[in-house]
Amino acid sequence: MRSLRLVLSVVVMLLATVAFAQPDAQKSDAQVSFDKMKTLAGSWVGQLTTFPSEASVDGKFAQFSLRVTSRGNALVHELLVSGIPDHPVTMFYLDGDRLLLTHYCDAGNRPRMVGKVSPDGKTLEFDFLDLSGGNQRGHMHHAAFTFIDENHHTEDWTYMGPGDEPIRAHFDLQRTIAGSGISGN
Repeated sequence: MRSLRLVLSVVVMLLATVAFAQPDAQKSDAQVSFDKMKTLAGSWVGQLTTFPSEASVDGKFAQFSLRVTSRGNALVHELLVSGIPDHPVTMFYLDGDRLLLTHYCDAGNRPRMVGKVSPDGKTLEFDFLDLSGGNQRGHMHHAAFTFIDENHHTEDWTYMGPGDEPIRAHFDLQRTIAGSGISGN
């Protein structure tokens, strides 16, 4: 009887070791995508291109800061465009089996979007889910992050203006500093 208990104890320990040794195999697509987003932590620079062209911002220099916060449970994304005093903030986070973003927009509202990774794993697209706050001045409607390498990615954002007129902003970004982003980390 004693040897049976010993054998059972060893089997249980082995099973527990195998279960804990394979956490990545258990990760959801949302968790894998969120982990990939967190690799963007740091500072990025690039030029803004808009479609159709918006004279007030087209061709301006943009600086991005991304930092992981809340013990790894959120990613803060901040955008500064030269000559524009205020800047939007976007938060990325997991909600169950979904990767969500909430965009704190200059238009005074907070659209949420849900992320989905492309089959090749190189692009993460966020589609509109819902909106808090007014929609009088339009709202951010779509975002796409394309991972080129550890020091280069692109961001494409679509803003739906009043009357559902889309304005697309494209950023081709190069990493300037690796790590957790803007000061105050």
